[in-house]
Amino acid sequence: MAAASGMIMQNIFIAKRYQKNSQFVNQNRMGCSSPYMSCTLPFQGGKFAWDGTTSMQLVNVSKYQRTSVNRGLVLCNAAPSAAAAVPALEKADFLKLQNGSDIRGVAIAGVEGEPVNLTEPVTEAIAAAFAAWLKDKKKEETSRRLSISIGHDSRISAQTLQDAVSRGISSMGVDVIQYGLASTPAMFNSTLTEDDAFLCPVDGSIMITASHLPYNRNGFKFFTSAGGLGKADIKNILERAADIFKNSSFEDKRNEASASVKRVDYMTVYTSGLVKAVRRAAGNIEKPLEGFHIVVDAGNGAGGFFAAKVLEPLGAITSGSQFLEPDGLFPNHIPNPEDKVAMKAITQAVLDNKADLGIIFDTDVDRSAAVDSTGREFNRNRLIALMSAIVLEEHPGTTIVTDSVTSDGLTTFIENKLGGKHHRFKRGYKNVIDEAIRLNSTGEESHLAIETSGHGALKENHWLDDGAYLMVKVLNKLASARASGAGGGSRVLTDLVEGLEEAAVAVELRLKIDQNHPDLKGGSFRDYGEAVLKHLENSIDLDPKLQKAPVNYEGVRVSGFGGWFLLRLSLHDPVLPLNIEAPTHDDAVKLGLAVLAAVKEFSALDTSALDKFAQVS
Repeated sequence: MAAASGMIMQNIFIAKRYQKNSQFVNQNRMGCSSPYMSCTLPFQGGKFAWDGTTSMQLVNVSKYQRTSVNRGLVLCNAAPSAAAAVPALEKADFLKLQNGSDIRGVAIAGVEGEPVNLTEPVTEAIAAAFAAWLKDKKKEETSRRLSISIGHDSRISAQTLQDAVSRGISSMGVDVIQYGLASTPAMFNSTLTEDDAFLCPVDGSIMITASHLPYNRNGFKFFTSAGGLGKADIKNILERAADIFKNSSFEDKRNEASASVKRVDYMTVYTSGLVKAVRRAAGNIEKPLEGFHIVVDAGNGAGGFFAAKVLEPLGAITSGSQFLEPDGLFPNHIPNPEDKVAMKAITQAVLDNKADLGIIFDTDVDRSAAVDSTGREFNRNRLIALMSAIVLEEHPGTTIVTDSVTSDGLTTFIENKLGGKHHRFKRGYKNVIDEAIRLNSTGEESHLAIETSGHGALKENHWLDDGAYLMVKVLNKLASARASGAGGGSRVLTDLVEGLEEAAVAVELRLKIDQNHPDLKGGSFRDYGEAVLKHLENSIDLDPKLQKAPVNYEGVRVSGFGGWFLLRLSLHDPVLPLNIEAPTHDDAVKLGLAVLAAVKEFSALDTSALDKFAQVS
């Protein structure tokens, strides 16, 4: 335990050193006349190499820099570099890092039971694999040298992984452009922006982030101009990475050979685009939010830019904004719009400052939520309702695609109140986005794909799930309402969701599958979970009080007792999440008991959470 505590304290020390250095870098960058600076990072052509320091030693890399500005950068290496210290990893080990359309792993030691698997060598191999994958994709389009941009959120492992990613990309003969602290949406935008001064567009992009996961985790999201990569692409890249890792020699020194790595302040381009969008919506007024008091909670992630770089140029007052400073230990609350503590924090900030609106982001700013002046939260179903109302004003009758756990009240609101169509699909932001794109390809117009988690993507924004752009749409509504004389404050937003029916009781229970239970007989948890769902489906057919949803794309969704439940298999984990919504607790318990009766014979399924919920009544 003492060793673990010591490791955590060392990580905290590095985090603070990194933050101080990041601030110094940003201050010096602000004074540069050029939008980028050049520097070099060590690599060994076709072979990965790094020095022999341990995970907690700091290496000053100023001798590798060409700029006259002392950038104060620090490298924290994740593992000793002796060849014997590099573990033998199989393809299966790399594939375990896949998390749907992302890659995620443990990057920092110190949490018991969570060994580091996203090491520097692994990271370099993954980055090299992405570069190789991109070269294969682009070989018929161009023969020029390709470029890849890299950005990261506020995690304490970000600098280490950024340097490892840079070495991996460079080893494949691809140019590296580092953005430093950035948002996931900005990274995708860098593949679309046309601006030679900022070396755009890039051919591909990597965001180093693990969203709202704990401080010791990290990962990667990948983009091309076609959007985020899909599951099949990620699997391909990880398979390539395993081969690269196996065939590479990891040496105990850095070679003198190096590749040019450029640094660009791309976030100025991205934020200026958001500002222009709001001004355009208000009839090109310079400060359309003048007089509005809007507080931002960035949760110490990467979203702190929104207050000073977006809201203030538009005239908004941002006093009372909180946790804007990047801190990868997330000391105040989890940066997650679904988290109750996080939402309580932004709600309290709105009320304490008598603000018109509160905005909260997740760590890498691809998710967001809002709070009106009365403290009413716009997240989950309410956020979907708000965005649906805004989009359907612009595109009457369009289809709104959501994930599977949205409420029946939301369907009624979208279809009966707003005149749109609600298409409920599978969980997973990429699933929802891809389904909206598919509907458009078949002739069914869809302009919004949005999850209850806060991931929201618009057709007008290249189907990118961008939490900042989602809030820009909300700001557009405030600004345009004022410009037209329709009123001020956030009342205009509250009025848009008037009539949304919300269940009095809404719970999510997680029923875990014991993968070591004899009932699995060596089979996969996925097969076992599917068997549970099939048995539940058959049992529902025999109960006249319950009715299966006529159209359903995930799990078993059933209506009854004035409410509904959905039992589905988790996308990645051996878990069957059970969502229940009902007008009363007793009705919710009745729905829960119907599920319990059907699944009780599956002894590898831990129903303790459902047992407890049913007994409370």
